[in-house]
Amino acid sequence: MKDALASLLGQRVVAVRRMAGGDLSQVHELTVADGRRVVAKSGGDARAEAAMLRAIAAHGVPAPAVLAVDDHWLVMEKLAADGGPATAWDDLAVVLNRLHAGTEEAYGWPHGHRLGRVDMPNPRSGDWPGFWAEHRLRCHTPHVGADLGGRLDRLAGRLGDLLPQRPPSALLHGDLWGGNVLVSGGRVTGLIDPACFFGDREVDIAMLTLFDHPPAAFFDALDLKVGWRDRLPVYRLWPLLVHLRLFGTAYAGAVDADLRRLGV
Repeated sequence: MKDALASLLGQRVVAVRRMAGGDLSQVHELTVADGRRVVAKSGGDARAEAAMLRAIAAHGVPAPAVLAVDDHWLVMEKLAADGGPATAWDDLAVVLNRLHAGTEEAYGWPHGHRLGRVDMPNPRSGDWPGFWAEHRLRCHTPHVGADLGGRLDRLAGRLGDLLPQRPPSALLHGDLWGGNVLVSGGRVTGLIDPACFFGDREVDIAMLTLFDHPPAAFFDALDLKVGWRDRLPVYRLWPLLVHLRLFGTAYAGAVDADLRRLGV
């Protein structure tokens, strides 16, 4: 591994330390010959992730600089991180308002992703409810059993009444839970591990409510559209279903609860 990374970086790797986290990938801190500490990540599509980090940075949002990339390794700047989003909700709202500024892009992304063994299809579309129905709900039905699959199918058929037809097309992080928000000194230093696509900004907000508990002032600073709380369960189902498929029945209760909130 040292030799491969040294060749990629163009300088000797002095030390390698495995970092915590990384359910679907491996992450290492490297010390290189010039004294810098950088982060090397393997697993997934390294080139695609590099493009997403660059897209986030192009929106004026903090993200680790891509230092080198090949088919296997993504090497990034190591950013300061000594806290979580609970110490930086005000700054995270500023960051997300910048990231989610409206674009003219069609919903979706130039290519699909994979989250472990779960496909994340992203075909371009001008129909937001249709995109969410087919590529974030019905895509799970062959993998979750007949009862749950039937409930998802029924919900998908109602999305035209539950979601806006053409919300502003925002660049989404796509996997925005607290562990992917690096914070130091009460400021966001970087967003990491993206699964980007263009869509309704409320998708990222819903993901933040899955494991974290933002205060009311955070939501107020985002100036979300009327009815956003009613839509959170629709958008939260996507990460819950991914977790159900990857990590098992511990997530079944949360999936069931959000479906019940939606009357399914």
